[in-house]
Amino acid sequence: MAKVLYVHAKGGPPVGYALDRVASRAAVHLLALSELPAGVAERAEGLCASVVRGAAGTDDLVELITSRAREVGADAVVTFSEYAVVAVAEASERLGLRGAGPTAALARDKRLMRATWERRGIAQPRFRTVTTLRQLEAAAAELSGPLLLKSAWSAGSTAHQIIEGPEDVAGAWARSHAVMTESARLGYAELHVAGAGEDFIVEEIVTGCAEEWFEGSGWGDYVSVEGVVVQGVFRPVCLSGRMPTVAPFTERAGITPAAIGGAAQDRVVELARRAVEALGLRDCGTHTEIKLGADGRMWVIETAARFGGAMTVPQIEEVFGLDMIALFTEQLLGGSPDWPSRALTPADADGAAGSLVVLAVDGAGAPWPDRHVWDSASVLRSAPVGAGSTLTVVGESSLPDGTPVPVYDPAAGANTMAGLCLLSADRPQAVVRDFTALVDAMPRILPVHVPQGVAV
Repeated sequence: MAKVLYVHAKGGPPVGYALDRVASRAAVHLLALSELPAGVAERAEGLCASVVRGAAGTDDLVELITSRAREVGADAVVTFSEYAVVAVAEASERLGLRGAGPTAALARDKRLMRATWERRGIAQPRFRTVTTLRQLEAAAAELSGPLLLKSAWSAGSTAHQIIEGPEDVAGAWARSHAVMTESARLGYAELHVAGAGEDFIVEEIVTGCAEEWFEGSGWGDYVSVEGVVVQGVFRPVCLSGRMPTVAPFTERAGITPAAIGGAAQDRVVELARRAVEALGLRDCGTHTEIKLGADGRMWVIETAARFGGAMTVPQIEEVFGLDMIALFTEQLLGGSPDWPSRALTPADADGAAGSLVVLAVDGAGAPWPDRHVWDSASVLRSAPVGAGSTLTVVGESSLPDGTPVPVYDPAAGANTMAGLCLLSADRPQAVVRDFTALVDAMPRILPVHVPQGVAV
């Protein structure tokens, strides 16, 4: 039986879900660079041929991965974590195995990514790379505000800061650095590149217009094109939509499929194709975010050499019956999996699915007036979802019950989430409807947090 070295780190689809599907195609040897979630570690011991816990802060992560792959005789090395993509790509190159290839960093470092697209004339927001406060001050004077400062290596909307004018520059710079330091402490940071937390870009904020693109209300003004690169050829799979982000740009919910008409979807997919192919990737998943504007305008925001995180991949499997992780594992092992011949549409879907990140803010983005504790049973019991909808809580990606819900921090983004909910419905608009109602109801559903020592 073929052998796969699975490199686990923070981020990506739930590791329990992904492990099962890789194991359906090969014997799995797990190299865990991050702690396995509660409930997964014991199951991994039984599912995997071996489990080794590595040091994420090792000086040479590529050598660690390469050595372990040789020890187990791996026929492929896989990761679904943004933070390990580059290291796994380089290790696969050393081993002569299929992988994202030598240009994988172009799909990870936003500075390199954006510069590549700029040379190819691909539509994107105007930007500048910055590594010092002085460079940020100069860029802010040159670009048209408002601006968005973001880490070149971040994920999950962490370290994002809006700069309205010159008076915001110094504070934004300091805050973004502080968040990157805290993210690294939590394990949400690039594992292979030393000093990655010091690299930033600042970009102009382009104006979106969801109403001209979506068949229904309540959608955000951008989508992601989910796909895969097969021996250098981009293969689109489908589009996922979003609800409006929480300020500054933290994702609240992802929905599969996106309720966009066929002609519009074709244009979005073509832009994603140009963006991905410009990076010269070989064999990898892709997740490409595109901002949608008025009069058909579009801008590429970023792409990644891995599948979308959170529940994007499980959502695709639920509505399209497509096990992307199993297919991709087969691809890395030298097979020819049956990827879709074109991007799938809402007409191809069996219903719809979406995932909601629970943040301590209401539908307008205002903080909850009171602190609450996370309680999955209360959510499942009292969630105001439609009669044809089914709601579950993703325990692996949620806080333990009884944990105080973190106060939402705009700069920390998804780092301040309390839970992750998955919803199945008969159509995309029903997911939007149910999530809108659930966001409004959440402070009424969750128990109020009473600090220790406070009388009630």
